[in-house]
Amino acid sequence: MRKSKPWGLEWRSSSLFIVSTVGVGLFTDLFLYGLVVPVLPFLLQDRLHLEPAQIQSHVSGLLAAYAGASVLFSPLAGIIADRGSSRQLPFLIGLTALLVATLLLLLGQTVAVLAVARVLQGISAAVVWTVGMALVLDTVGPDNLGKTIGSIFGFVSIGELASPVLGGILYKQAGYAGVFALGSALLLVDFIMRLLIIEQKFAAAYTREDAREDDGVNGNDSESAEDDTAENSNPSEEDPLIAKKEEDGYKVASNHQKWIKAFPVLYCLRNPRLLTAFVLTMLQAMLLAAFDATIPTIALELYGFDSLKSGLLFIAIVVPCLVLGPISGWVVDRYGPKPAAVGGYGFLVPTLILLRLVHPGGTAKIIQFCVLLALCGLGLGVIGSPALVEASYVVQRYHKTNPEFFGTNGPYAQLYGMNSMVFSAGLTLGPLVSGSLKDKVGYGNMNLVLAAVCLVASVLSFIYVGEKPGILRKIRI
Repeated sequence: MRKSKPWGLEWRSSSLFIVSTVGVGLFTDLFLYGLVVPVLPFLLQDRLHLEPAQIQSHVSGLLAAYAGASVLFSPLAGIIADRGSSRQLPFLIGLTALLVATLLLLLGQTVAVLAVARVLQGISAAVVWTVGMALVLDTVGPDNLGKTIGSIFGFVSIGELASPVLGGILYKQAGYAGVFALGSALLLVDFIMRLLIIEQKFAAAYTREDAREDDGVNGNDSESAEDDTAENSNPSEEDPLIAKKEEDGYKVASNHQKWIKAFPVLYCLRNPRLLTAFVLTMLQAMLLAAFDATIPTIALELYGFDSLKSGLLFIAIVVPCLVLGPISGWVVDRYGPKPAAVGGYGFLVPTLILLRLVHPGGTAKIIQFCVLLALCGLGLGVIGSPALVEASYVVQRYHKTNPEFFGTNGPYAQLYGMNSMVFSAGLTLGPLVSGSLKDKVGYGNMNLVLAAVCLVASVLSFIYVGEKPGILRKIRI
């Protein structure tokens, strides 16, 4: 008996709607992560009545709890995404965890309850980043993955950096209820979109019934993507991505261990380009988390800012990042990840060093602080997409060279699970390292350490990201 076609099948299974849903899911995750950043110091002080000396360590710990849970759960989410028949169910389960976490943050009266809420947020993040990116791959195919990731990350970065602004404003004007009312509204929109999506592999069954003579072409982007993947999985002399001379470097040895077969993306870690991409991903997250953890506290200490004014400081980072994010994505698509990675991290070196100039004072000092934060925002906008695009390029080469080993769909969900784990590790380390350094050596010296790390990242990007520079090929580095 023929099944009735679901309402809105065409637009619910369209690439635009599915990619938009994943983008909103990632936006929601980072938005709710950052929404409470400027609120946490005041929540701990006003609701939990902690001593001022305890606030920085507890803020850093609560931020790290989110990321730590995501680190532990990301590999499992990757396995689920690769082996499950549907992406939608785990996608919805992840959102349920986020809803419970939001309620606990609103009602929690102890540090332990707040910590549980952040852990649930971390679990939700592992699911949405891993399953969501796998769903994007299913929808657009590997050949369109780079530009799609760049577009999504340009949108998602708004949630990461704009949420502290809104969190501070809402806390000042409407208290905790206002902050979490906005979070709940966003969760509702996210839930509806996730509920409405129809994966293209399921939509294909209906289109084949309606138009067998067209061989399921109409509305069947998923099948086309799979065909493209299959065609591109057979390396040949005409393949522009993999020169015959370089194929041997991506060949999978036949004498690999059984656990490699169970989690094949681990084999790709032999490649220094992939390892460098993960290092850059971790550092990007550390920098974002360091700003989240220290801007509210340093603004309170130096200028006596409340949550509203602390949140408004993030505008200085958000606007430049928003402007340069899409431009950086275009550069990555056009010229590869190397220029953006080298230039972005190189630019952050002097800008972070200049944050040593931040001192107590009046309006002039506050303006100076905002200008320096804006310069850092420019650098953050540039480094938003190179790492994940580079990782995808490397794994795509392995997949195309070894289609029988990695299977038809490839190990992309596992890659995104590992990338989520690494990113979450950076979000874990960022608040802990920056908070500890700020307490022990001061805010200026903390930024000096971060600048040194960015310098190392820029050098690593020059050597390992993308194709090896000609000068290094000559001296065989």
